[in-house]
Amino acid sequence: MPAFDHAFDWVRRHTIEGPLPTAVLGIATADGIVALDAFDGRGGQTTSVDDHYPLFSITKPIVGLAALTLIEAGRLLPTTPLASAVPGFGTGRADEVQLRHLVSHTSGIVEPPMDTPGLRRLLLAPGRDFAAGTVSRYSTIAFEGVAALIEHASGAPWEERVVEVARRADAPGVTFDWTSSRHDPVGAAEQDIDWDRMKRLRHPGAGLFATAADLLALGAALLRDDGSVVSRLTVEAMRRPLTAGLPKLDPYPAERGQDWGFAWNLRHSAPGLLASDSYGHGGWAGTEFWITPSLGICFVLLTNVGGGIGRLGLDADELHNAVAAAASAG
Repeated sequence: MPAFDHAFDWVRRHTIEGPLPTAVLGIATADGIVALDAFDGRGGQTTSVDDHYPLFSITKPIVGLAALTLIEAGRLLPTTPLASAVPGFGTGRADEVQLRHLVSHTSGIVEPPMDTPGLRRLLLAPGRDFAAGTVSRYSTIAFEGVAALIEHASGAPWEERVVEVARRADAPGVTFDWTSSRHDPVGAAEQDIDWDRMKRLRHPGAGLFATAADLLALGAALLRDDGSVVSRLTVEAMRRPLTAGLPKLDPYPAERGQDWGFAWNLRHSAPGLLASDSYGHGGWAGTEFWITPSLGICFVLLTNVGGGIGRLGLDADELHNAVAAAASAG
C-alpha cells in the first residue's frame, strides 16, 4: 500500500499547530481500512479513532441511500411527488416537487435555519424559492421531505431505513444518539447555531453521528460495488448528475465545478482537485467523506469546527490531493 504521509502530516500540522480542535483521519480501499489515526488539539482537547463525531451534512447521502433501497424494492421512484407523503405540501405552487428534486437541491423549498425545530411542519410553509428542477441551491430541509417519502413508502420510521443501510455496510456506530459524541462543534453559537437544540432534532439532513471506521466501512462497500449496500446499477444511477446545465446559486456556484447526483456531491470539474471522479460530501463542522473509484480509495476526516474549516483559512482540497496523489503513486 502507498504511504499517506503527506495526508496525515496535513492533519497533524493543523491540529498540533492549530487551528483544528481535534481530528481523526482514515483511509480505506475496497478491502478495508489501510490507515487511521487521531490527533489531539493544542488546546488540550483529546480524541481517539473510536470517537463519534457529529457528521452534519454527511447525513444526506446516507439518507439518500436509504431512499435508494426503497427504489430498488419498487416502493419509490425518483419521480415520486413529495405531496404523496406530505398532504398539503405544494399548495399554491404551480410546480411538482419530486424525490429527485429533493436529493439534488433543486426543490425550491424555502430554507429555514438549520437548527429550527418542527421540520415536517415547515415543509408546509407557503411560497417557494424557485420552480422545482430549474435552479440548484443547497438545501437541508429538503431531506425532511426525503424522510417523509421514506416513511410513507416503507410504513416504518425513516430512521430505521437509515440504520439498515449502516448495518448493510457493517457500520454499527452510525446513530442519531447525540450522547454518543463528546465533540461538540467549537464556535457553534458564534455561527448562529444552537447546538443543544440542533443535536436533538434527529435532522435527516444533518443529524447523524458516527466514527471514522463507520464511514470507511460504507466507503469500502461502495468501492467494492458488490451489492451489499445497493446494487451496481444503483451505484451508477446515484452518481449520475441531476443538475447538469442548471443555474447554480451560492454556496455552490458553477465555478466550484460540481454537480449533484442522488444526494452525492460530484466534484467532476473542481479546479482544486487532481482527481476528477471523486464523489462524497462534507459537513458543517468540517467533516469530509470522499470516494474516488478510479483510485480505489476513500477517506474520512472528522473534526469539530463550527461553520467548517474554510472559515479558519484551511482548504480541504489540499487533503484531497495528498490522499489522491499517494493512492495514484501506489
